Amino acid sequence: MRNKMISIDHQSRTIRYLYSSLYLLSLLLSDCAALDTLYANQPIQDGKTIVSTGNTFELGFFSLGKSKNRYLGIWYKKISICTVVWVANRETPITDKSGLFKVSSNGNLEILSGGNTMVWSSMSTVSGGSNSPVVVVELLDNANLVVWEMDKDNNSKNLIWQSFDHPCDTLLPGMKLGKDLVTGLERYVTSWKSPDDPSIGAYRNILNTNGYPQIFGWQDQVLISRLGPWNGLSFSGFPIDQANPIYSSEFVVNENEIYHKYELKSSVVQRLVLTWDGRTRIMQWIERIQEWIVYGDFKVDNCDMFAVCGPYGSCSINKHPPCTCMEGFEPRNPEEWVASDWSSGCERKTPLNCGDVNGDGFRKITGIKVPDTRRSWYNASMTLGECEMACRMNCSCMAYANLNISNGGSGCLLWFDKLMDIRDYDEDHNIYIRMAASELADHRSDSSRRKRVVTRVLSISSAALLLCMVAYACRKKIKKLQMRDQGDIEYALDKKNTSVRTHFLGDIPFTCLYKVAKATNNFSESNKIGEGGFGPVYKGVLEDGQEVAVKRLSDTSQQGIDEFKNELISISKLQHRNLVKLLGYCIHGNERILIYEYMANKSLDSIIFDDTRSSMLDWPQRFQIILGMARGTLYLHQDSRLQIIHRDLKAGNILLDGDMNPKISDFGLARKFVGHDTIAKTKKVVGTYGYISPEYAVHGRFSIKSDVFSFGVLVLEIVSGKKNREFSHEEHSDNLLGHAWRLYKQGRLLVDLINQTVKEAELHV
Repeated sequence: MRNKMISIDHQSRTIRYLYSSLYLLSLLLSDCAALDTLYANQPIQDGKTIVSTGNTFELGFFSLGKSKNRYLGIWYKKISICTVVWVANRETPITDKSGLFKVSSNGNLEILSGGNTMVWSSMSTVSGGSNSPVVVVELLDNANLVVWEMDKDNNSKNLIWQSFDHPCDTLLPGMKLGKDLVTGLERYVTSWKSPDDPSIGAYRNILNTNGYPQIFGWQDQVLISRLGPWNGLSFSGFPIDQANPIYSSEFVVNENEIYHKYELKSSVVQRLVLTWDGRTRIMQWIERIQEWIVYGDFKVDNCDMFAVCGPYGSCSINKHPPCTCMEGFEPRNPEEWVASDWSSGCERKTPLNCGDVNGDGFRKITGIKVPDTRRSWYNASMTLGECEMACRMNCSCMAYANLNISNGGSGCLLWFDKLMDIRDYDEDHNIYIRMAASELADHRSDSSRRKRVVTRVLSISSAALLLCMVAYACRKKIKKLQMRDQGDIEYALDKKNTSVRTHFLGDIPFTCLYKVAKATNNFSESNKIGEGGFGPVYKGVLEDGQEVAVKRLSDTSQQGIDEFKNELISISKLQHRNLVKLLGYCIHGNERILIYEYMANKSLDSIIFDDTRSSMLDWPQRFQIILGMARGTLYLHQDSRLQIIHRDLKAGNILLDGDMNPKISDFGLARKFVGHDTIAKTKKVVGTYGYISPEYAVHGRFSIKSDVFSFGVLVLEIVSGKKNREFSHEEHSDNLLGHAWRLYKQGRLLVDLINQTVKEAELHV
């Protein structure tokens, strides 16, 4: 019996031992699994650390050099040289080893010393979405210390705080340098005070979001360096980013945030650090020699100092002296320049003449780091041609360039101030600088003149040969046309479609289809610039180099033979600076084509109703457009050989040339009157709703007053930047006309109707 009891007791002790062993084993396994995490009210003391899952980074308390101050930070785990990449309490060190790091139940990270003295706090809290949230601190393998709010079942987690949002002197792969436009959070890098003191030093690198974003280097309140704007491949002035085999760069600009970050392509270890003495360097760890080496340096020479050569001065380290004035400029202060003080920069030899008949031009400059973009404007969707027009029509614009130089170039970047911080650089980014026309003409060299002469001779010879071929083709086509006289009017009949009868006037020449197709690249979609009720419109280039707009009547067009004939007859007899000029027409089979002068700035509606393009149209320009429209309309009604009622005046039918002069177009619906018969009635109301007068829309009566009504709607749209039919207001359901009438009766017309863009036009530039 006694032996049996001993056996039972032994078994009991064995079972208890086994349970104890399993419990200890579970704790050990738990510790191993939780090596990279920290839970609420589970603090770590000075001397303890947590390590990321891949054993790459470690977090804990540390000291630097001979200093006894203790800091909580993150460093590389596997690298022999202690390299700290992030410090929490950099401004509030602990003087002994009593430090404690924990996360509270509400998600706030805290560093305590001497028991309960708060040294540092992340100032973060849980969202309160779950009743009993589980808060977890995790050190990721990219060195990001994150605080998660998790539900009880660990099915979902919400980010509360992360160290990547609060960089110190180091930018690691995956970290963002920039600004969150929603929350206002700004991520920038600040140097240490000394190698043994991680507190905030004198230097900082920040992504400046004024104008087109770029990275600035500051020493206290002095701007000392600039990394040029992102050009689609790299930052201007730092081409090391292009086709880099080790890391890739990303630059993002959208409505929510603006930032730059980089990612490693291989297993190398790299970091970007702003050193305590102000050097911004890409450092790479070389395992073989157990050292950090400098892979890239943002400041290579004195030309990297900000604006060392002043306005319009260009710096080249290969020249002596390094500063020279750009072509067309001269030292502003020659005495200072000779004394090697270039800070006053350069000034124009010939003043600009914007607005004059001769106007200004643009000189193409390449191979430079592009100027400071704080006083700039940009649009990612504009072409380089549209960019030039935008700069040309604004006298404050000093230069323009493509925003993105990859894939042949795209986007638009405009400069509105003196061009600063330029240096010679082997960079394929063309910039076009505004110059006086006389300055451009004076600097044409004899060699370039000889080259142009040779080119012209060859071009004329080639053109003559091609002209002969084209003339032969056209002659064959014209022979197919039977011509017959009827008084002072001639008719052209196409044998393939004898029902088509169109006035043929000597001053509006017939153009064969071959020429039209060649000019538009066979009506290529890439040449298509718009589409209206008549049909598609293409941009074309004639053999003499003249740009034209080609309107091609489509099979599904809302207009037909009568409108085509009407437009050709009407506009062929009209000549006015504010009416679009008809250059020719073509009839071939079922093809009916009108050829007009090309309007570089397209239609008025493409500008005033576009938030981006309308910002470049100030009040004087809008007034000149209104005045030009009025002159053109008055000519149609009173001063032309025919009294014309247009019947379709709208923003889409007002075209703008390169100098923003308005020209009325699309006369397919126009009606002519003779003598005093200036009122008519029709059962078919034509035009565009929103611009049609009430008596015309309801009763079919139209007169010159119909055009005046449409003109008034246009004026309201130009002033307000709003479409009449699409206008909406939270307080009423009126269209733009009704809204304007309300404001007029309340005495608030000029205050509340004018578009904010017009009010801020001068501030914008």
